[in-house]
Amino acid sequence: MRLIISSVSGEPIYEQIKTQIRSAVLSGELEAGEALPSLRKLAKELRVSVLTVTRAYNELAGEGIVRNVQGKGTFVMPKGNDVMRDRLSERVRGCLAEAAKAAKAADIPAAELHAMLDEAYRGDPRSGKARKNNDI
Repeated sequence: MRLIISSVSGEPIYEQIKTQIRSAVLSGELEAGEALPSLRKLAKELRVSVLTVTRAYNELAGEGIVRNVQGKGTFVMPKGNDVMRDRLSERVRGCLAEAAKAAKAADIPAAELHAMLDEAYRGDPRSGKARKNNDI
């Protein structure tokens, strides 16, 4: 995982750290049980205060994204916990809202959109390809 911090973004640095770690966890780039870099190591790499990284890690722990283990480090929580499940559900709802919006714009009926979702969920190889009418 590589974090990119911008000192000119207007967003506090601890928020940038939180956002990028949260995204890495939710996308699966960071897996359950994986250790995050130590506070001092990440602070040194990013050239920020240890307190900044501490705040980001503590807030992520408060959200249920990671857990701090005294003397051991900070570890990614499993996606099965309630907070992670809620976050992932929010993300899926956002993606589905975008898909519904695109389907409406393309005049795709709800039934066809449901069929597309079923195909994508099952991992149907046709789900990502354009289809002909007789291919249904």
